[in-house]
Amino acid sequence: MTGYFRNGRCDTCAEDAGCHTVCVEVSAAFLAASRAQGNDLSTPRPEYDFPGLVPGDRWCVCATRWLELIETGVAAPIVPAATHERTLERIPLALLQQHATA
Repeated sequence: MTGYFRNGRCDTCAEDAGCHTVCVEVSAAFLAASRAQGNDLSTPRPEYDFPGLVPGDRWCVCATRWLELIETGVAAPIVPAATHERTLERIPLALLQQHATA
């Protein structure tokens, strides 16, 4: 399910204005913080064929949203192999590496 194209990677295109290029492994804390910022990723939305995320799921988030959550202390680990290189336009490589999954 991960990704703009639901292909397991954070591939992107010109229509992806939000730059959903950072693949994260979500935690309960991340989902709660995201919901508090107005982006509820855990509630199912059948009208969009979206089952809702649970801790351990992987999801592509906006680079700026990920940075906002870093500032609140709720960093979701990044899955480097599924994160798109376009992310580097908004997030320094060193910061990505600091939060990469093993």
